[in-house]
Amino acid sequence: MTNILNTYPRSNLTFSHGEGSYLIELNGDKYLDFGAGIAVNSLGYSHPILNNALTEQAKKLWHVSNVYNIPEQETLAKKLCELSFADFVFFCNSGTESIEAALKIARRYFYIIEESKTKNKIISFTGSFHGRTLGALAAGGPSKLEGFNSSIDGFVNLPFGDHDELEKAIDENVAAILIEPIQGEGGVSEVPTHCLESIRKICDEKNILLIFDEVQCGIGRSGKMFAHQWSKVVPDIMTIAKALGNGFPIGACLTTKRVGDTMGHGTHGSTFGGNPLACSVGCSVLDLMNNEFFSNLNKTSTFLIDELNKIINEFPEIISEVRGKGLMLGIKCEVENTKFVDEARKNKMLTIKASDNVVRLLPPLNISIKDCSTALSIIRKVCKNLS
Repeated sequence: MTNILNTYPRSNLTFSHGEGSYLIELNGDKYLDFGAGIAVNSLGYSHPILNNALTEQAKKLWHVSNVYNIPEQETLAKKLCELSFADFVFFCNSGTESIEAALKIARRYFYIIEESKTKNKIISFTGSFHGRTLGALAAGGPSKLEGFNSSIDGFVNLPFGDHDELEKAIDENVAAILIEPIQGEGGVSEVPTHCLESIRKICDEKNILLIFDEVQCGIGRSGKMFAHQWSKVVPDIMTIAKALGNGFPIGACLTTKRVGDTMGHGTHGSTFGGNPLACSVGCSVLDLMNNEFFSNLNKTSTFLIDELNKIINEFPEIISEVRGKGLMLGIKCEVENTKFVDEARKNKMLTIKASDNVVRLLPPLNISIKDCSTALSIIRKVCKNLS
C-alpha cells in the first residue's frame, strides 16, 4: 500500500536520474523521453547551465515574501514583457494557478472599468484543458465538474471551431474568450490563423478580452517563443507555466497595462509565486532560447514531421495524420492510442496519449537529430508490431 492519494494511473517505471533527452530507470535502462514531463522539461535533463542557476541561487536565497522586492522576479518579468505583448506579469506556481489569475483579472477589469456586476461570462471551447482547480475545470466544460458535485456560473463551453455558435453566444455579459492556440490534451489541434483573427475581431468589436492559454504550447514549444506569434494576433491576457522552469514549479499570467492597471493591492496573491529560485531558473531558460536555438528547433521539427509522414505512408492502418507545430506534435492513431503508448514504452520510448485517439510527441526542445532518428526507428518498430 502507498500513502499517496490514488489520483494518478502510474506505470511501474521508477527513474533515478536523467541525461539530455533520456530518463534512466533504477535498473539502468534508458528511455528516450518524448513526453518531457508533459511538455515541461523544455531543455532536457541535467542541463549544466540550469543546474548552475539553481544551485547558485540556492546558496543565496530560496524564498522571501512578496512583501519585499525580489530582483530575480523583476528580471524575469522584464524578459517576458520584452518577448511578448505584455506590460505586467503575475507570478504563481503552476498553469492552473495562472488560469485562475487570468479569470479573476478579466472579471475584475469589467467590475472596475464598467462597474458591472454581470459582465463576467467566460467563453471556452470543447477539447480544451485549462487545469484542475474548480475555476479551471469550469472553463473546460460543465462535465468536468460533475464528479465534484459542483457547478459554477459564468462559463460557456462551445464546440471547437464553430464560429456560428460563437457568434450566437456573444452577449453584453461576455467578459472574455479563453482559447489555447494549440490544444494539447484535446488532441494537438491547432487553431488556424484566420480563426484567431476572427476571434480577435469579435473581441475588439464587442468589448471582450482575449485570453490565450499557452501553458503547454508556449515557451518555445511551437517553434516560436509563444504559439500565437505564428500569427499577428495579440491577446489581452496570456497564461504560461510548464517549460518556463524546465521542471522547477513556476507559472505566470501576463497582461497589457490597460487590463493590468485594474488589479490593485490585495486583489490577488501567491505565497511562493515568483520566488528567487524559480525566477533564476526561468531567466536561464529564456536566455538559452535565442535565435540559433529556434533555428535548430525548427530544423529538427521539419525533419521529424517529414519522417513521420513517411511512416504514415508505410503504415496507414496504424497512423493516419501528424498534427501540431514545432515540437508539439501529435500522431492520430488508427489503433487504440493506449496500445501505441504501451508498445513504445516496451521499446524504451516514452510518449503521452491525448484525446481524439492521438499520441503526443513532446521531446525536449534541444533534442538532437540523432535522438529523433532513434525515436523514428522505435515508432516504425511499434507500427510493425501493431500491424
